[in-house]
Amino acid sequence: MQLYDTLIDLLADARSRDRHIRFIDGEDDESVVTFASLWERASALLGSLQARGMQQGDELVVFTRSNEQFVVAYWAAILGGIVPVPVAVGISDEHRHKLFRILRQLENATLFTESELLERLLEFCGDNKLDEITGILESRSARMSDIVPGENGEIYAASPDDLAFIQYSSGSTSDPKGVCLTHRNLCINIRAIVEGTGWCEDDVSLSWMPLTHDMGLIGYHLSVLAAGMNHAVMDTNAFVRRPLLWMIKADELRATQLCSPNFGYKHFLKLFERKGLPNADLSCVRLILNGAEPISYSLCEEFLEALAPCGLKRTAMFPVYGLAEATVGVSMPEVGSEYARVVVHRHSLRVGEPFETADLGDDDAVSFVKVGQAMRDVQIRIADDEDNVLDDGRVGNIQLLGGSVTERIYGDEAATADLFTADRWLRTGDVGAFVEGDLVITGRSKDIIIVNGQNYYPHDIEEIAAEVEGLDLGKVVVAGTRTQESQTEELLVFTLFRRDLDTFKILARKVVERIGEHTGLEVDHVIPVRKIPKTTSGKVQRAALLNAYLDGEYREVLAKLAPDVSEESVDSDPLVAELELICREHSKERIIGPDDNLFEVGISSLTLTEIALAVDERYPGKLDISDIFDHPTLREIADFLRQSS
Repeated sequence: MQLYDTLIDLLADARSRDRHIRFIDGEDDESVVTFASLWERASALLGSLQARGMQQGDELVVFTRSNEQFVVAYWAAILGGIVPVPVAVGISDEHRHKLFRILRQLENATLFTESELLERLLEFCGDNKLDEITGILESRSARMSDIVPGENGEIYAASPDDLAFIQYSSGSTSDPKGVCLTHRNLCINIRAIVEGTGWCEDDVSLSWMPLTHDMGLIGYHLSVLAAGMNHAVMDTNAFVRRPLLWMIKADELRATQLCSPNFGYKHFLKLFERKGLPNADLSCVRLILNGAEPISYSLCEEFLEALAPCGLKRTAMFPVYGLAEATVGVSMPEVGSEYARVVVHRHSLRVGEPFETADLGDDDAVSFVKVGQAMRDVQIRIADDEDNVLDDGRVGNIQLLGGSVTERIYGDEAATADLFTADRWLRTGDVGAFVEGDLVITGRSKDIIIVNGQNYYPHDIEEIAAEVEGLDLGKVVVAGTRTQESQTEELLVFTLFRRDLDTFKILARKVVERIGEHTGLEVDHVIPVRKIPKTTSGKVQRAALLNAYLDGEYREVLAKLAPDVSEESVDSDPLVAELELICREHSKERIIGPDDNLFEVGISSLTLTEIALAVDERYPGKLDISDIFDHPTLREIADFLRQSS
């Protein structure tokens, strides 16, 4: 594949191809945009933005639920030298605060969004007396309904080293970090992705990853566009509501290229196990890129075995590694090879030391999936904590060098300096080793928790939890881990507590509810500890708490704290009782009562969707996820179901 100088050159080349993008918003809700019409629509929108006074170098914060609107706005900005800044639309307070912090950071930003979203933001600011943000929103917002495409805008003569767009990491809420990517960064990594995967114009891709995520935007829009293939972008919420639609559409479109992080396979399998896809033919699928969070070997096996009768090949599972600071892609295996793992002793994974292989039956055994070799134009080295390069087989800090690596964090010289070693290798914050030539990711040195493919910083969640009465920032530690048994990341909250467990249960419930309400995250365990380990300099030792958890030191106390579901009574109303039992199936150890507000009990939006899907199975067509917003308790849902009959 040729190396483009800029994204503008890429789109200019793509518009001559007889190919299209399909936007899937539901089973029967689709639209198609040809590559040629994408150029025309983006040019027309650019003209309107320029007519409003936007110039090269200004920032356009793209904040929309519509993938089609997002893509047109993104390319309109690119064509005019305006810097697009994708920001995800979330349902929690922290999502809104992140947007506000980004708007404060940017030098000359315009918020491009729907009227409905803008009104909700203004209402939120009014309720919380955020007068400064209200002023920003009122003076620097562009409602999509008000921007009528006009005459084609003036195309900017971009150069490879111009800033193309700013990619904010998904979890940087209290202090958002904007990764600056140039046209050169993007074009180099796009070529490496296309060549490494062997993509061509005869392929067809389908992705439900959000376009605000680097894998969704760069991996499954920009790169597949460069390969010249037809591609489909499914709304993420459509996948969450109807996970089987993913494979139904893959079969229908004869898609050859798919992608998903861990949580997508798990979410899909929950419904697949109950309903199946008896007529699906997935023999067309050549690759499923698996990345964005730690890869579970056992979950991959479960997924492949479940879909083998549908014709899905084992060689389709394609584990990859990447990060936003390196554009997106860093390593991948050879196409056609079967994915593999290494099994090691968990306690042998110290930086600078060789790992020890283990047998699967060992209590301390943990397996890691191999993520291949460095992609084109990227170099990978493993280093100790003093940045000395280590031999293969030793565990160390993963560092990168190459043309796809960012040069700076937007407006933050300190964060930029921390990102690089003295010889300008990028510190990824990930830990790993080379095993027989393949990279293996064993953990993280930076304090980041990955849940459902999104990054979260522990201190952000700690600040929220610390607002619970009886806690403060010195008494709560948040950490994430993935045990051998669990197939997705566990979110743990350790709290300093020395009183009786009955009192702690009340505190734990408040912590779970507050974190759920403000972040949309679901806490797996709140664990009382008598001491929070710290270094001599006062830094919390999260690793010590995690190791104690993994070693089973808290097993007994967690057993005492776990609710005895069998003894919990259900409501006298049979329908409410049935809904309670459905909730118990999906809400882990959380007991949801008939009159509890589902948005305040600490369950994630994904769990909420799974509950809605289970109700829909029992009562088809009676309850949509949107109905829960109007009827947020089980008793109200029961009344709603009766009225719908």
